[in-house]
Amino acid sequence: MFKKTLLIDLDGVLNQYKGDFNKDIIPPVLNGAKEFLNKISQKYDIKIFTTRNKLKTVKWLIENELDIFIIDITDKKELAWAYIDDRCIQFRGDFKQLIHDLEIFKPWYHN
Repeated sequence: MFKKTLLIDLDGVLNQYKGDFNKDIIPPVLNGAKEFLNKISQKYDIKIFTTRNKLKTVKWLIENELDIFIIDITDKKELAWAYIDDRCIQFRGDFKQLIHDLEIFKPWYHN
């Protein structure tokens, strides 16, 4: 069975990141992340998208028993069916709406 690929951001999606970046510490796993990955990995190939150190990210995934759901880690915007990120704005074909969405944007953890 062919699976489509999802790129999922690490910080603010899978962990408890709240905008206070520390390159040496990856925040604890977000409640529900393991169940989410388990469910979607049945239909999609999952790649982690992060600018964090790849070895630290791998260690964090293993420690949190999430590595079994992940096929790769990248810091590049690769070809994917969809991107899941805490800091994204979807373009819906209307630039005026996009400007408005950008002006009022806040990550979920700042609402």
